[in-house]
Amino acid sequence: MLQVRSRETLDHGDLGWLKARHHFVVSAHGNKANSALGALVVWNDDEIAPGTGFGRHSHADIEIVTYVRQGAVTHEDSTGNVGRTVAGDVQVMSAGTGISHSEHNRDEEALKLFQIWLLPHRGGGEPRWDSRKFPKADRAGRLVELASGNPKDAETLMIRADARVMGATLLAGATLTHAPARYRHSYLAPARGVVIVNGQRVAVGDGIAAIDEPELTIAAEEDAEFILVDAA
Repeated sequence: MLQVRSRETLDHGDLGWLKARHHFVVSAHGNKANSALGALVVWNDDEIAPGTGFGRHSHADIEIVTYVRQGAVTHEDSTGNVGRTVAGDVQVMSAGTGISHSEHNRDEEALKLFQIWLLPHRGGGEPRWDSRKFPKADRAGRLVELASGNPKDAETLMIRADARVMGATLLAGATLTHAPARYRHSYLAPARGVVIVNGQRVAVGDGIAAIDEPELTIAAEEDAEFILVDAA
């Protein structure tokens, strides 16, 4: 089953410094049609103004994957980590038993990012943070794992969830396929451009949910970059 979640159906907010669209419902008054997909419970499309950001706040028992679309995010947390993740790269945070952190835009251009929340396969554990560079050239015409809950995936960022976060870039007219394991959920959102997923058009600002689909055929209507999450 496929469900296109067009930009117009997403809950959204504008705080001036933060413009956000929520691919998954985040409040009791939100669009309940955009429900969680197994372990995948949040996918926020955020735009953060220069010199602003999220002040210190706390989480526990959640996995947070951040994909930077434009600009750079500066991270600081209660375990002593400080890092800067730039466009095209990824940071992950396992909240575990509890962690407080801040996320700021210290640059002079708007920061755009996807923030993806996944439920861990078990609670607790030591809080941790990590980041990694993922050159877009390595993703040309193919899906590359950016974060994974499989400990055998040594070439990716580790998360404590039964999920894989993948990225790809496609030139206009190019196509790739993804075959999820049975009884898995998938969600795709373009970071740039327009793609056609099993015949459904998905542009920047939109997303598409796939539930127990045997195969996804993804074709670029124009040069495109997208993130795909496969979760239990």
